[in-house]
Amino acid sequence: MALPERMKFGIFLGPYHPMNDNPTVAFQRDLELVQWLDDLAFDEAYIGEHHSGGWETISSPEVFIAALADRTKSIKLGTGVLSLPYHHPLMAANRLVLLDHITRGRLMIGVGPGGLNADAYMMGIDTTVQRARMEEALDVLIRLFTETEPISHESDWFKLQDAHLQVRPYQRPHPPIAVSSIHSPAGVALAGKHGTSVLSMSIDQNTDLSYQWGIAEESAARHGQTVRRENWRMVMPVHVAETRQQAFEDIRSTAGVYQREYLEHTLTLQIGDTPMDRIVEEMSESGSWIVGSPDDCIEAIHTLDKRSGGFGGLLVQGIDWAPRQRILNSYELLARYVAPQFQNGLVGLETSNRWSQERAPEFISMRDRANERAQEDYRNRAQATV
Repeated sequence: MALPERMKFGIFLGPYHPMNDNPTVAFQRDLELVQWLDDLAFDEAYIGEHHSGGWETISSPEVFIAALADRTKSIKLGTGVLSLPYHHPLMAANRLVLLDHITRGRLMIGVGPGGLNADAYMMGIDTTVQRARMEEALDVLIRLFTETEPISHESDWFKLQDAHLQVRPYQRPHPPIAVSSIHSPAGVALAGKHGTSVLSMSIDQNTDLSYQWGIAEESAARHGQTVRRENWRMVMPVHVAETRQQAFEDIRSTAGVYQREYLEHTLTLQIGDTPMDRIVEEMSESGSWIVGSPDDCIEAIHTLDKRSGGFGGLLVQGIDWAPRQRILNSYELLARYVAPQFQNGLVGLETSNRWSQERAPEFISMRDRANERAQEDYRNRAQATV
């Protein structure tokens, strides 16, 4: 359909760790995982913010990104997402600008209203106002990034008095911004308002991706902005192995735990009554997860392309649902055999190989002539020494 010449591949690291995992060890493993992705030439890593529930344990994506800044070379590092209603916009802006400089322009800013009701409850925030507060905070955040004159703004939950940034963003006018979108039109509409990227999450067989993008385009047109499909990211659980059967077996037991214990019991989502040992098949067949061989993953991306009308990148939802080496292997298979198919990474190799095969008779003749010349030279030198 409309995939870009070079798709982006990355991770959306909530993270999602089972309840029996040592958090100290899990933090270190998460750091090492992003380092591994950097070595594999992945493009992006988004780090989440959560404060309750037990599964998603990183409370400050900014602190985590700062720890990654010196451990990685080229991968871009983003908040995925920063829950804006939890933060005073001036403080958030200053932390993000600091990170933009520390990473030398590798920072991306993913924003959202806050995904866990328990987080909002503990802070005394009415969940019905979170989306409105996110929009208000993003409006102010962008003003702080782009305006040099002091800003005053009074809200029912924060106040600015002649506020300004003493350090301007490293990237101009500011780091790339992405707005999270789940099922409601609020996220894509806000992305359109400011012409930002979109992070589409919780994609299932009922998600009308074309409709969502239409809302973003309509909102952008209404506000004099432009949204680009190449900046649209799909966030999905992905696990790749050498064969489809191996991929299913890698995650079968823990995928069931993730579905039941996290999605249903922690997030209180109504999923269904599929037996736990069959959840991986159901979610894969429905298109909610991508599980299988590299060829299966390639096919699934093409299906997403058709459903959406074109998008710019795939972010793997970083679930700790397989033995460590199988998880690392999954990302390596993505980097080696899937990403090149969507980044024109093999065009030169294929062209060169085809060119060589087409000229095989000529090259064989050249080799034979070279061998004959070598034999003749050897005989001449042998005769000269007699």
